[in-house]
Amino acid sequence: MRIEASWLDNPAVQQVCALLEAAGYQALYVGGCVRNTLLGFPVADHDLSTDARPDSVIAIMEDAALKVIPTGIDHGTVTVIAGGEPFEITTFRHDIETDGRRAVVHFATDVIEDARRRDFTMNAIYCDRRGDIVDPLGGIIDLRARRLRFVGQAAERVQEDYLRILRFFRFSAWYADPDQGMDPEALAACAAHLDGLDRISAERIGGEMRKLLAAPDPSQAVAVMQTTGVLGAILPGADMTALPILVHLEMQAGRAPDPVLRLAAIGGQGAADRLRLSKAEARRLSAIGQAARSGQGAAELGYRNGAEDGTAAVLLHSAFVGVSTPPAALEDVARGARAVFPISARDLMPRFAGRHLGEEMKARERRWIDSGFSLSREDLLA
Repeated sequence: MRIEASWLDNPAVQQVCALLEAAGYQALYVGGCVRNTLLGFPVADHDLSTDARPDSVIAIMEDAALKVIPTGIDHGTVTVIAGGEPFEITTFRHDIETDGRRAVVHFATDVIEDARRRDFTMNAIYCDRRGDIVDPLGGIIDLRARRLRFVGQAAERVQEDYLRILRFFRFSAWYADPDQGMDPEALAACAAHLDGLDRISAERIGGEMRKLLAAPDPSQAVAVMQTTGVLGAILPGADMTALPILVHLEMQAGRAPDPVLRLAAIGGQGAADRLRLSKAEARRLSAIGQAARSGQGAAELGYRNGAEDGTAAVLLHSAFVGVSTPPAALEDVARGARAVFPISARDLMPRFAGRHLGEEMKARERRWIDSGFSLSREDLLA
């Protein structure tokens, strides 16, 4: 089987492989670039596998005047910059010892050994620079069926890296057919090894959750996470009940998937810390949640939070109470976001000062908002 894709025509894609082949080594693209091409999804990364050892890869690329970065050389990975793009090149390997977070690896010369250490069958499909497919484990069968399965024994793959529990749900949301349900063996392995998630850093967990919640519709995956106990293990107190409603409302409003908004719908104790959100993400998570529960009208939410987050708050409130969002509400958000309070504190000075000045400003702002932003500057100063 051969694939055709525009990225395979990229001169840099061809150059890196050709350099390895000219030195007598195999050079096979693997993982997301092959999987996404077969599914018709966009391709973002170019990951290569080879039987060349890291020192040989470095020598070959540097002889061709390409920049080489030893990003994970202990595990056989170097990053080569060609045509301004990064190419992650990893030597064929198999794991000889794991602790659930990291592995001690042994370099291999056989692509089958390399395939057997990967997480899912759909990620163990390779192709060369001509597009010829190498499929050691029959991953294309699963891919065509949109069926997500672990390579070999699910429990063994999970125990090699407990983050694979979250990767299973993330990949299910993005690539699996929801009508088929999820693989029972995989679910049993995830449920049986929940304690292993305690060994995984908050940064890695947060990264997986962001990617999961960015899927077009992660509702089913998150629902099964809750049923198996995975959701509660990483976000105690989280509840996905409002999530499918929110996803539907986002689609109705023509909004792109918003992971922070969806996280606000799920909730959970200490989500910002447990998922290592950035300061900006944490502030936005808190602000949207508070706004959705504030009881403010759509126009005021737009005025106080801006069009983007005002709309997010309106959708989240609708999801919490289980109702649709009227188009008029979204128009009110936009109207509120455009409104500018026509007076400033200086306009009330020196008549008012200190605490009284603040109270007067709030009272007049309240009158202005309640008027539908119609009161003029003269009205507010009268």
